[in-house]
Amino acid sequence: MATITELKCAVRDTLESRGVMAQLKARIRAEVFSALDDQSEPRPPLSHENLLINELIREYLDFNKYRYTASVLTAESGHPEVPLDRQFLANELKVVEDASSKSVPLLYGLVSHFLSSSGDSGGKVLLRGASLSAGPIASNTMPGPDA
Repeated sequence: MATITELKCAVRDTLESRGVMAQLKARIRAEVFSALDDQSEPRPPLSHENLLINELIREYLDFNKYRYTASVLTAESGHPEVPLDRQFLANELKVVEDASSKSVPLLYGLVSHFLSSSGDSGGKVLLRGASLSAGPIASNTMPGPDA
């Protein structure tokens, strides 16, 4: 007859091999966050840039079935519950899609574009400061090879 320890190990191994353990842990984290989330504290208004970034991230999370992570992002950021229209998002980012790119999140296409383009500045892209209404702004330039 198996001991309690052996039974626990067998159940844990089975849940891990089926991918259930990670889902349970994610669900528990999401539920704990939801229970602790103070709804009386107003969320800061989303800037246009944050709205687009959050939507790119949510589309990626949904595509990869990270539902609990997506639910925490939505709750914590104050992002709208209803996803933005993908064509609207593509238009805002000035992205033109072909038929094959529509089957994956826009974030994949953007990353693929930057990984495959060499650019005019030695393969680097100059990022300019965003016009965020609140919050920290990253540096305008990427560090060079000597940084």
